[in-house]
Amino acid sequence: MKLYFYGGAGVVTGANYLLECDGTRILIDCGLQQGGRMAEKENYEKFAYDPSTIDVVFITHAHLDHVGRVPKLYKEGFRGKIFATHATLDLARVNLDDSLHLLEREAEETGLEPLFNENDLIESWKLTHGKPYGEEVKINNNVRVFFRDAGHILGSSIIEFYLSEGDKKIKIVFSGDLGNSPTPLLKNTEVITEADYVLVESAYGDRIHEDRSQRKEKLKLVIESVVKNGGTLMIPAFALERTQELLFELNNLVESGRLKRIPVFLDSPLAIKATAVYQKYLDYFNKDANFLIKSGDDLFNFPGLQFSLTTESSKAINEVLPPKIIIAGSGMSEGGRILHHERRYLSDPKSILLMIGYQTAGTLGRRLLDGAQEIKMFGEVVPVRAEVKAIGGYSAHADQTGLLKWVGQIKGAKKVFVVQGEVGPATTLAGKIKNDLGIEAVVPQADQIVEL
Repeated sequence: MKLYFYGGAGVVTGANYLLECDGTRILIDCGLQQGGRMAEKENYEKFAYDPSTIDVVFITHAHLDHVGRVPKLYKEGFRGKIFATHATLDLARVNLDDSLHLLEREAEETGLEPLFNENDLIESWKLTHGKPYGEEVKINNNVRVFFRDAGHILGSSIIEFYLSEGDKKIKIVFSGDLGNSPTPLLKNTEVITEADYVLVESAYGDRIHEDRSQRKEKLKLVIESVVKNGGTLMIPAFALERTQELLFELNNLVESGRLKRIPVFLDSPLAIKATAVYQKYLDYFNKDANFLIKSGDDLFNFPGLQFSLTTESSKAINEVLPPKIIIAGSGMSEGGRILHHERRYLSDPKSILLMIGYQTAGTLGRRLLDGAQEIKMFGEVVPVRAEVKAIGGYSAHADQTGLLKWVGQIKGAKKVFVVQGEVGPATTLAGKIKNDLGIEAVVPQADQIVEL
């Protein structure tokens, strides 16, 4: 039995792991590299393995850094089966449809062949099989698999593999991305009680989030500041989970009368479509959210909220006088409609840019968060006079405390592989796992092969 680290080693994005067991070849995630032009160029390179030899793919969740190269895998010869939860497949399809148009535009600008085309996406999705949490997926007599709730975004999974080869039997667990439980919407991250090997994410492996109980109050204060100054609040939106949680909390603030009604624009076609998927899977929500739904509350709608699906409605936001709130993609300001709003309002000292999610190194969002005085966009230099703030409590990722707690509940682990984090956070978390939990922990190298 062997484990290959073809993505997610020493970096946050591009998750891609290959398991071999008694001749069966299994991929776990097949994500895009994200975070600047250099990382994105890697997406166009050939896979380190022959896609036609892969028997099955398991997807942990619908973010592009975990599912974004699946159509490319099909394009280059994969014809096996793809498994994920039903909600993951629905969200991933929405996400990939959106990504397809961006990739086509990028191909026109660069002269490169698109990473994949619409036919690759359609045909690859014919290979998908949706599964509920907790149901056994039996690949053959040597490979049994279970999805467990990761609590990260709708349908996100921890994946447990039970492998046997001759007289050797092992259990290996892939964390995917772990949620920042408890959250307003989703159920808590499931506990795994035993495993031989564990792969754990480490995006926040060296940090502890702000108290999430304070995040709604901080959001309220930021909005009140913008209203007082007559400015615009720009929120770069991660279309999956962060946007839905944000709408949920704005709904609560407005309907309870704790926030003055002002125009709120959700200017992200992807987030609007993703929110519709959320409304389809209410059984994935926690008890509190379900109670509100049953009491007749529309969790993602409130007075003042407007959905901007078309380009024309997006442009019309400019005609609405401040104060106003604009929630727009993308979450790291690397594309999408938020860029047009940033070009217009970053030079306004009365306005605020609010980050509510992880900003990968090399992205525009990270540069702004790190204090850039000016940025270049659309061929012009834009001075940054708006205030740039961040509320860490909105992260959909577990922090160091949460990650250590999750790993610490797993008994019998021989080794923990710390993945999906920059080298610094990953190394810090590996050290904490060794010192605090007494479990061997390593940060794997890209393309490393491990005998299990």
